[in-house]
Amino acid sequence: MLKKNDAPADIEQSKRRSVSIAFGLERLGLIAVRAPILSCIILVVLVVAAVFGIQRIKIDDSLSQLFRSDTKEYRQYEQVTKRFPSTEYDVLVVVEGKTLLERANLEKIRDLVTDLQLVDGTRGLISLFSARQAPAPGKLPAALFPQELPEGADYDKFIETVKANEIIRGKLLSEDGTLALIVLSLEPAIVGNNKLNKTVTEIRKIMAEDLADTGLSKQLSGVPVMQLEIRNAVERDGLIYNVAGILAGCLIAILFFRKISFMIVAAFPPLLAILLALGVLGWAGFSLNMFLNVMTPLIMVISFSDSMQLTFAARDRLLAGEDRFSAFRNAVLVVGPACVLTHATAGISFLALQFSDSDLIRAFGEAGLAATIIALIAVLSLVPVFGVLLVRHEEVFAAKFKTADAGVNALRQFCAWIAVRMVGRPGLFSLIAVILVGGLAVVYANLEPRYRLADQVPDKQQAVEASGRLDAKLTGANPIDILIEFPKGQTLYSPETLQTIADVHSLVEKQAGVGNVWSLETLRRWLAEKAGSSDVATLQEYVGVIPEHLVRRFISADQTAVVVSGRVPDLDSSRILPVVDKLDGSLNDVRKAHPGYEIAVTGLSAIAARNSANMIQKLNHGLTIEFALVAIFIGLAFRSVVVMFACILPGIFPVVLSGTVLWALGEGLQFASVVALTVSFGLGLSATIHFLNRLRLETTPGTNAALAVERATVLVGPALILTTVVLACGLVVTVFSDLPSLRLFGWLSAFAMVAALVADLFILRPTAMWLINTAERLRGGKREKPAQ
Repeated sequence: MLKKNDAPADIEQSKRRSVSIAFGLERLGLIAVRAPILSCIILVVLVVAAVFGIQRIKIDDSLSQLFRSDTKEYRQYEQVTKRFPSTEYDVLVVVEGKTLLERANLEKIRDLVTDLQLVDGTRGLISLFSARQAPAPGKLPAALFPQELPEGADYDKFIETVKANEIIRGKLLSEDGTLALIVLSLEPAIVGNNKLNKTVTEIRKIMAEDLADTGLSKQLSGVPVMQLEIRNAVERDGLIYNVAGILAGCLIAILFFRKISFMIVAAFPPLLAILLALGVLGWAGFSLNMFLNVMTPLIMVISFSDSMQLTFAARDRLLAGEDRFSAFRNAVLVVGPACVLTHATAGISFLALQFSDSDLIRAFGEAGLAATIIALIAVLSLVPVFGVLLVRHEEVFAAKFKTADAGVNALRQFCAWIAVRMVGRPGLFSLIAVILVGGLAVVYANLEPRYRLADQVPDKQQAVEASGRLDAKLTGANPIDILIEFPKGQTLYSPETLQTIADVHSLVEKQAGVGNVWSLETLRRWLAEKAGSSDVATLQEYVGVIPEHLVRRFISADQTAVVVSGRVPDLDSSRILPVVDKLDGSLNDVRKAHPGYEIAVTGLSAIAARNSANMIQKLNHGLTIEFALVAIFIGLAFRSVVVMFACILPGIFPVVLSGTVLWALGEGLQFASVVALTVSFGLGLSATIHFLNRLRLETTPGTNAALAVERATVLVGPALILTTVVLACGLVVTVFSDLPSLRLFGWLSAFAMVAALVADLFILRPTAMWLINTAERLRGGKREKPAQ
């Protein structure tokens, strides 16, 4: 428990230091408190503007958003999606069951196909009913499925013919005849706006009605469905996190402060920081995506810690007899420098994300940096403003809580108990910390990059499950494309072009791991086998009668390029990359045989396989660089080599411990996890900085170092423990998300925050004590002077 004269002591100590560790930036918090009523009026205006800004935020549900960059591979991928806009707008209807090919069920599936073509916004449809019979000479081929299906033995024979059809076998109908794929192509305008939800809902309704009582399962997948599920999950999660963050902050504050006024002082500035930051992001044109969706809990993490520290400091001064104006002003002067420094280290963490090749992750870093600046200004300004306006009858408050502060006193006693033991044998505990962190770092270094498309899509919805069935029955749902661009002087139907397409098609078919291959060669082979015609005129005639939306799947509108399209299962990128590399290597023979033809392997699966591991490794290397930069930055701010070295082990510990947990769970290093660790490192240093700032104030000439460490621990420890609980609760609510990447981000960040508290209590204390003692011995007993 602080004595009455303890509170102003640190003010006098602070005054003796002519230069603040924050270079005076903490005094921004004193501007608003000079005119609190005017400040509140300005705040209301800003909140109204922020509300309008939030309404401008759009949702980016693109599956390729992680890999969006200014690289040659991504530009090529964008070119393919524009020239061959098929898979991007395809809804995959998956119908499965052992009785799929029974006569009655087949009739109902045909009714379903007919009704789906009438859905508003549909461009076209491909199904097993699209298959044709062998054409008679000089005539167009008739439909494989007659208007009236045969019965009895004739039906059984007909089904065998269907299962053997080269066009649909293994592509639109599984080999065992238990799964059928219907590809429904939507208009691009439908996919890109709010009409998508209505369209998908109508498709689901038709499926339920037409296939009722068939005993068949029916599911939807495909890019539009995944985008819609991502969009819905992001909107739903945003509401959950906002409510959870508000409730967690208010609950913890009211439990420990036991006064509504102090709850508002501690919890409302972070909540307003969230509102203002999101408003600024909306006005700045940021789109909500799977990473920016966690901006709400992150702002809470950044701002609530400092808000609690300021409120605790002011509360201690009120208990020591200061009036509310002096108490909150002095809290800003003493704790404010550490608040500025914690936000600065968080800003460095977000800046580190600029090393990523991903536009999405860089945008997340930019948004995080902007939110950090807004949160700093909001907390430094609003805590003292709310304090002087809401706190009343200071004398009554001080008299009441001096003897009835059980919760905070219990935390202080716990912190004192730890501090006494940690400073008792600092050398031993420091050695244990070095060995522990070193061992964990070895495990962390062995983490392998991981990426799966399914991790970016809600896994509690149909799309992922349906894709899994396609992986099992039709070799996969994820497209991989080989783009073939013709040289000048060559046309689509020139012999060399057709031979090039045939060679590429043949290689893709033979590539292990790739199936369901389609191209112009598919039609040419079918005509040669069934019609006995391999002349170009017949091929050109058939291409001319095929619906436009089907032709655009493999031939560009200007007929200067084609794609050979295959499918791969949704496996980890480390398993897809060898397939992509081997396929690309085997195409070198085709490139040599047909010079001038540009042949490239592309598609989202290829982009993800090639870029994900490299991007994750770059982010991880950036985190390693961040360790050194932040330590140097903090050392320069405190102008102390001891401080620089003291913050290294507690800063690294939560990262390597979290990485070890990932290794133990077999998770590997994913985009979400490396971003979580990068941000958590900067945020986790908040406890370290507040302790070191307090230790700096407690370390005066003639003061025993062990006593200074113990007092600093007792003074800042309760606020650190409370804020860690709030922050962990605010982040862990993401486990309720349908997005696997967001769940990983949330629980890993929460775990890292708790690990940071453990490091602050059990590693920082003995390490700082040992370094202080070592510095004394090196200087011959003269302890390093505080920053002047």
